[in-house]
Amino acid sequence: MTERARAEGRAGVWSGSWVAERLGVEVTGDETLTGMLGLALRRNPKRAHLLVSNVLGKHVPQAPSVVYGHGVALGRRVRDLLGEEAARSAVVLGYAETATGLGHSVADGLGPAPYLHSTRRPVAGVARAGGFEESHSHATSHLLLPEDPALLAGDGALVLVDDEFSTGNTVLNTVRALHERYPRERYVVVALVDMRSPADAGRLEEFAREIGARVDLVTAASGTVRLPPGVLDKGQELVARYEAPSTDADADAGAGTGGAAGRVARVDLRWPDGVPDGGRHGFTAAHRERLEQALPEMAARIAGALPAGARRVLVLGCEELMYAPLRLAHALEGTVDAEVRYSTTTRSPVLAVDDPGYAIRTRLVFPAHDDPADGPGERYAYNVAGAGFDAVVAVVDSAADTPALHARDGLPARLAAHVPHVLLAVVPSYVPTAPHAPERPSMLPEPLRGPDFSSYPPDEVGWLLQDLSDVTLEAPTEEREEAIQSGGAHYAESLPVEYQPTEQYQELFHAALATSAARLARAVGAVTEIVLTERSPRPVLVSLARAGTPVGILMRRWARFRHGLDLPHYAVSIVRGRGIDANALRWLADRHDPADVVFVDGWTGKGAITRELATALRAFEASDGITGFDPEIAVLADPASCVRTYGTRDDFLIPSACLNSTVSGLISRTVLRADLVGPHDFHGAKFYRELSGADLSTAFLDAVSARFPDVADAVDAQTKELLAADRTPTWEGWAAVERISEEYGIHDVNLVKPGVGETTRVMLRRVPWKVLARAGAGADLDHVRLLAEQRGVPVEEVDGLPYTCVGLIHPRYTRGATGADGRAVAL
Repeated sequence: MTERARAEGRAGVWSGSWVAERLGVEVTGDETLTGMLGLALRRNPKRAHLLVSNVLGKHVPQAPSVVYGHGVALGRRVRDLLGEEAARSAVVLGYAETATGLGHSVADGLGPAPYLHSTRRPVAGVARAGGFEESHSHATSHLLLPEDPALLAGDGALVLVDDEFSTGNTVLNTVRALHERYPRERYVVVALVDMRSPADAGRLEEFAREIGARVDLVTAASGTVRLPPGVLDKGQELVARYEAPSTDADADAGAGTGGAAGRVARVDLRWPDGVPDGGRHGFTAAHRERLEQALPEMAARIAGALPAGARRVLVLGCEELMYAPLRLAHALEGTVDAEVRYSTTTRSPVLAVDDPGYAIRTRLVFPAHDDPADGPGERYAYNVAGAGFDAVVAVVDSAADTPALHARDGLPARLAAHVPHVLLAVVPSYVPTAPHAPERPSMLPEPLRGPDFSSYPPDEVGWLLQDLSDVTLEAPTEEREEAIQSGGAHYAESLPVEYQPTEQYQELFHAALATSAARLARAVGAVTEIVLTERSPRPVLVSLARAGTPVGILMRRWARFRHGLDLPHYAVSIVRGRGIDANALRWLADRHDPADVVFVDGWTGKGAITRELATALRAFEASDGITGFDPEIAVLADPASCVRTYGTRDDFLIPSACLNSTVSGLISRTVLRADLVGPHDFHGAKFYRELSGADLSTAFLDAVSARFPDVADAVDAQTKELLAADRTPTWEGWAAVERISEEYGIHDVNLVKPGVGETTRVMLRRVPWKVLARAGAGADLDHVRLLAEQRGVPVEEVDGLPYTCVGLIHPRYTRGATGADGRAVAL
């Protein structure tokens, strides 16, 4: 970026005009909006455009007084909204990575409120207090890791802070998830800009009514982004066209320095002991007071290390580490005569175009240097190269002060190629002190086995569960649905009443089994052969109860039939939003090599459990220090395209999905409730002995395994084909679910259940709204059509559906949504 280009930018050219003209994107709203926002193109297949804030301090260097001032002003408005008394009991939660500093600034403006931000960095010894997914993001998984578990458990207002409020999906899904665990009466959503469409604008009030709480919105500006049809494809075409070395400052490493690398030196901040580097584990009023006292001296040390005559200085934070660099920059601004600016590095991949009408002029690329849980990757610093800085103060935490940081392609070296002087300031990463806790029992119980627990023979599976058969956990489907959607209960805290199939429905099951047994056997054989070839020659099969259990048994039978192997097989509980049973993982790690463990499930729907398992295992590694568990799930069918280990990607009827416990060893789905499952217990489940007369569990397994000899040659061919194929997950199922969620006005991916198996579960266990069926779908949907007829659920044929069918749960459910006969009522 030349001095002339910077002058053009200051001369009044809107930094969103380049994208607006080429994509047809229209931004309308408050008079201040275009001053606060520019536009750029994402290098991300999920969204075409990026709203680039000029006052956030992320992508665009800005005066720290402006960045901090916006956050503090929003916090004061929240304090005025709540009142002084309610403000004292509020808690502020910011979103990683972009809003960690903004959220912290809001907390400063609010007053004595403690602050916590979500994180994508698991930390050893800190238990996960919650988490959520940000579906449109390039890095979706957020963890909540407060040092004090009670931080989120109070009844004061929860203030959620993000940089922008676009569709509202992320914030509303977060509130829904937190409300299930920590219900409260009031929430305040804070953002720099409210960019919701008219269609989304009314959802906040509707959502508040659903959960029975007040939800307010506080923003600095508001407007709307209008996107033309086909904007995603057009945006990707533009990225491909303009993605060239000339847009990347690293392609000309000598730019701005006359070809000579700048000097890199350290500055010792003398950060105050015991003060956290940010809000990853919580930041209290006492922490704030100590930081305020130390800031002037730390700013003086930075000022003393700057080169004489420096006129323009950038303080550069690091990804989630935004608040500490911001406060240092703000203090430095009042200490030196130089022009001080502030921004941070980021994970977000954005196209750079050196044009005054484009918000991201230059891009520095360097490798991640904090050993991220999701593996190595690129990181970026935008609008730094060529911006005329005489010095850059790069602020990182000690966890990121690694050899990768100091490598030849690391951040300081990249900066030094464009800036004469680089100072590195390291803030000590705050490591919470583990609270005293009683020691875990020296021995966890041995697995439950049949016939005492389940109708399976004892050698087929060991259940790492506790028996809750004597506890009444069942509730009517309509009552459960209302409680789940209102936030009054988590789905795993109760059980649906077991569906008792009619004679006609049982006939459908037997007909489907007779038709598909050979197809199932081929898929079982193929997935087992892939596991034995790629994962472990003697794997430990660990089924995700309960749908995975019959599949795990069949895989065990195939290994014995074809290879004479007697594989260990267990079933464990995993709960969406709560993770996998950590005690079960500890039991497994005590007795087996975690690297041999292969998690097994029946099929993939949209991939939510795949993501849940990966997130839970990262948190388990951080908390227990036990490594080696592979999050890759082995499934019979992967219609969602979210795993590499599968027997087929066809979406077809797996007969075990037609029934509940009577095809799963008479075991209920798993239960996780605080009054029943203690910190040293396995999750729970029930054994329905009283249903033994209707049990088809062994008959199902025998019908499939009887076809093993017939399909052996076909399995060899199918396995060879799969091993040679590109099985990289595309996550097209998740994208389809997001599209259906928006198209049908549901706005919650958890209420969209794709695939034959998941649709069947909707019909048996939830309150269905409608079924979408692929046009021309045949016998695979006979049982779904029968259930739909019985429950009065419309079946809508859809062209081009990527699944055979999709079940939609009633999106605004109350018991008025069904008639007295339990049949669905249209919205």
